[in-house]
Amino acid sequence: MKRIGVMTSGGDSPGMNACIRAVVRGAIYNDMEVYGIRRGYEGLIDGEIEEMDVSSVADIIHRGGTILRTARSDRFLTKEGFARALNMLETFGIEGLAVIGGDGSLRGGVDLSQAGITVMGLPGTIDNDLPYTDYTIGFDTAVNTALMAIGNTRDTSSSHGRTTIIEVMGRHCGDIALYAGLAGGAETILVPEEALDVADICKKLLIGKNRGKLHSIIIKAEGVNISSEELRTTLEDRTGLETRVVILGYIQRGGSPTARDRLLASRTGYRAVELFRDGSASKAIGVRGEEIIAVEIGDALKTPKRSNAPEIIQLSDILS
Repeated sequence: MKRIGVMTSGGDSPGMNACIRAVVRGAIYNDMEVYGIRRGYEGLIDGEIEEMDVSSVADIIHRGGTILRTARSDRFLTKEGFARALNMLETFGIEGLAVIGGDGSLRGGVDLSQAGITVMGLPGTIDNDLPYTDYTIGFDTAVNTALMAIGNTRDTSSSHGRTTIIEVMGRHCGDIALYAGLAGGAETILVPEEALDVADICKKLLIGKNRGKLHSIIIKAEGVNISSEELRTTLEDRTGLETRVVILGYIQRGGSPTARDRLLASRTGYRAVELFRDGSASKAIGVRGEEIIAVEIGDALKTPKRSNAPEIIQLSDILS
């Protein structure tokens, strides 16, 4: 394979630039031409494609976001949009495509693969919701961002003697809440994978108050089936404790990626190039333990989710 494309799709995540850099420089090192596609599948449909060189990715390994920009594309899901995307790949002579993104982006990669394009899926999402890989690019940075916010919020919560609900991102996956909650010493962690028990939360808060505890931190994943404001009102009504809500939002997607995310992005990005070079079929690339893995892209999205929520929540309860 002599000509490949690279793009970022869906929500941005810290480490995407490091992954782009690895694909571009890895491809050039292996005597391939590499083209950057702007704005994901939407830009592919519109032909926003240009050749990249070594200088195109200079000084970006530490930067958050994505220099190729990103978007969600409803047009790609239509017959006409999909056909136009295929035509653009043919027009530019792109034989293989590295897609950096989450589950929706990889599903698009599966469709392209079935249409005859070799696709390497790279797990770029803060949510850590791709079960075939232990960790996704951007997850570690998002956890550390949430952890910093927990520490800052704890200072105010302690000063005022409040209960604080901190809502973190993750869609339907609770991993950011689990890891940040445990590392941040949260008294309660709420995730979509576990049933919500408001009475148990109230009991824990009151027991803490009775033993002299001045404040409490509750970490809530955004996918839990109760709004943070509704939960706040319920807790105040039942316990009489002043409660505030902090929603971290998009700050978790930004910022300079951690060393762990830069390493994961660099290793998986270069592995994609090796697979293109060696004539591999389409794959989804990830990590298990310390090993970089590549699995059939269609099988990757069928992998059952493994949840360690009960173990982490129990440990958090014990330690708090």
